[in-house]
Amino acid sequence: MSIDQTCMIEALALAENGRYTTTPNPRVGCVIVKDGDIVGRGFHEKAGQPHAEINALNDAGDQAKGATAYVTLEPCSHEGKTGPCAQALIAAGIKRVVYAMEDPNPSVSGRGIELLEYNNIATQGGIQEAAAFELNRGFIKRMMRGLPHITIKSAMSLDGRTAMASGESKWITCPRSRKDVQKLRASSCAIVTGINSVLHDDPSMTVRLTKDARQPLRVIVDTQLRTPLNAAIFKQRGKTVIATCNQEKADAMRPDLPDDCDIWVLPKRGERVDIYALMRKLASEECNDVLVEAGATLGASVLASGLTDELVIYMSGKILGSTARPLFDLPFEKMTAKLPISIKDIRAVGDDWRITAAPDPEG
Repeated sequence: MSIDQTCMIEALALAENGRYTTTPNPRVGCVIVKDGDIVGRGFHEKAGQPHAEINALNDAGDQAKGATAYVTLEPCSHEGKTGPCAQALIAAGIKRVVYAMEDPNPSVSGRGIELLEYNNIATQGGIQEAAAFELNRGFIKRMMRGLPHITIKSAMSLDGRTAMASGESKWITCPRSRKDVQKLRASSCAIVTGINSVLHDDPSMTVRLTKDARQPLRVIVDTQLRTPLNAAIFKQRGKTVIATCNQEKADAMRPDLPDDCDIWVLPKRGERVDIYALMRKLASEECNDVLVEAGATLGASVLASGLTDELVIYMSGKILGSTARPLFDLPFEKMTAKLPISIKDIRAVGDDWRITAAPDPEG
């Protein structure tokens, strides 16, 4: 393996440190190498704070002059909450910049590289590009398509059931699986659930990895605004939004909303909230990664919308029986109506199995 590959892998590992904290910014890592030795390391820790390149330059100090910088994303060339990183690399005397991928924002893509090359800094891109893309798949999709990366998470029994007919569902999966879900939540910008889940389970929908963990935006899809104002979801730290298409009820409900809660009135498709409109709205609110934790009805709507990027399903070794609720409410009658799914990974999590899959349009 070349030194460029090795150093970029190190930069990607650094970027992983910002997985739960950088939103809405991308996760970026940087290492600075001189005479074969790493002299500076840095990663972007939080939006509004210095970018990875600045932290690595600060770590390297005077040794940055004449060195090579390895960055997982093209250095920015525009003014944001912090100054342009490309300019900082130039000022530090960096002689070469190796980057994994270009900035996915069409309005600025390539400009950082142009600025570096204009100042006689050698550049090389595409090193560990696939890994860099995977690291920031939500940010990239939002920049390029105006939509977040959408993951449906669910838990089911061995016979594909998610709850008893009464709605009782605690607990299908083991504690290890439930802890694993906390990581999914923590890496998400928003968690979307449906009104039926709120009425049956009264969930908190919070991240509990650490006491001060960042709380994603919580979204309840509630067409007819049946959400009780004393629901547990409103009593948690962070913001909660109700997505509806009922303007009249929204106007009547707004004055009584709990603190840090809002209502979005969105277009409807059929008799329900338009999922595409909801996801576009979430992208406009700078949500990169959206986790859908919902029952059979909303889960089916999101899956059938064609917008789903990934499914993460925790399967337990239990049988709930034929009257229990299905994973998705999709009353297909013919095989031609099937939705092909490609399984990407299956691994044990405690006593359960975690299945990672994606819709397969070619299936």
